[in-house]
Amino acid sequence: MINDMTKGNPLSLIFWFSVPLLIGNIFQQLYNIADIVIVGRTLGIKALAAVGAISPIFFFIMFVVVGMTNGFAVITGQRFGAKDPDGVRRSVTVSTVISSFITVIFSLIIAVFMNQILVWMNVPKEIHSDAFWYIQIVIAGLIICNAYNLLASIVRALGDSKTPLYFLIFASVLNIFLALLFILKFHWGVPGSAVAVVLSQAVSVLLCVIYVKKRFPILHLKKSDWLFALKKESIPFALEHLRVGIPMAVQFSILGIGILIIQSVCNTFGSDVIAAFTAALRIEQIATMPMISFGVALAAYTAQNFGANNFSRIRSGVQKTSLINISLSIIMTLLIHFYGSDIVGIFLGKGEKHIIEIARDYLWISTLFYFFLGQIFIFRNALQGMGEATLPLASSIAELLVRSFAAVYLAVKFSYFGIFYAGPIAWVTASVILAAGYFTNLLRIVKKARIAYNMQKRLIA
Repeated sequence: MINDMTKGNPLSLIFWFSVPLLIGNIFQQLYNIADIVIVGRTLGIKALAAVGAISPIFFFIMFVVVGMTNGFAVITGQRFGAKDPDGVRRSVTVSTVISSFITVIFSLIIAVFMNQILVWMNVPKEIHSDAFWYIQIVIAGLIICNAYNLLASIVRALGDSKTPLYFLIFASVLNIFLALLFILKFHWGVPGSAVAVVLSQAVSVLLCVIYVKKRFPILHLKKSDWLFALKKESIPFALEHLRVGIPMAVQFSILGIGILIIQSVCNTFGSDVIAAFTAALRIEQIATMPMISFGVALAAYTAQNFGANNFSRIRSGVQKTSLINISLSIIMTLLIHFYGSDIVGIFLGKGEKHIIEIARDYLWISTLFYFFLGQIFIFRNALQGMGEATLPLASSIAELLVRSFAAVYLAVKFSYFGIFYAGPIAWVTASVILAAGYFTNLLRIVKKARIAYNMQKRLIA
């Protein structure tokens, strides 16, 4: 169902929009969590380390796709907020053509250089083969990943966060079933888990396309919309999408590169540390899902209100979402501190006490800084919803530099324990930059809009 977010209570709109989005994000994470639990429980610590060692590559790829598709959807949301149905449809076709082309080229480049990438990441030889085939299979299915994220981003831009959810839940359950089937029955090992991820996500794409075609008239694309996307006349419109989408893809990829660097340092400490770090990161991803969901909801809310020139509603939405973030940060911190060891045990088993302790120590440190991480999602998404790409990109570069330096320097000084502080230090840095950028940018936009309004009023008079 399409949701006009330019009217109504901001907190209520953002909250109810984010709830199904949160559920969807959690189920999407089940793709990765199922890999870790099933591989770790059935194939052992080395197999778990193989998946964990190259997980940053998977996240890097996902970040690029998600950043690009979310960026394109900002234009779709702005067209919807401006009550321009033709612009909405043309935005969809232009986004589809550009994202598909970029995804194919990106997949080929990564696949060709994968062996060298694994060398750069210091992946141990004993887990190299499993790591290589897992990530190559995921890359082969990247076009499917792009299709789902583009569909989900467009539908969210129109104010509907529920439609993709039901199919994602089904696909997540299917992924678990297929992973168990391929690993236990067919004995495909670690690669079988990757095949399950790709096939289950393909099902979610198919179901989502069918439903959207039946229930979303505004997204019923015409032949003229596709022809427009392939003509020279579409170049300015395509550049408008790229102006937002590419910086967001670069921004997200920078975050992925930071994780790659940390993982590369982590890989030098052996399979036990890799396995512990892998489990801890999966738990952290679940713990921070509510923050991410509110951020994405805020992006859709901001894009629509920016298109409608409702700047006061944007300010109100950011303030109220920040209050929610404070509560979420406290709750997640308490949960991790009291039940962290038990949760880690789900991934690794009760017998792996040393590995559980390493993962628990990481979580105890990182949770203290969740508030700053939550504010990153809020300010970054608000800026992107307003079509501002430079400041989020600058904050991502700063985050990368700080995270990388901290990881390498602190690892030398304090071994793997020093790596645990790299993320929190980077979160504080990025959140300060984004907060300053958000308030400065909003004041500039409001001032510009007032000048334009006064000029128009004088002309009418």
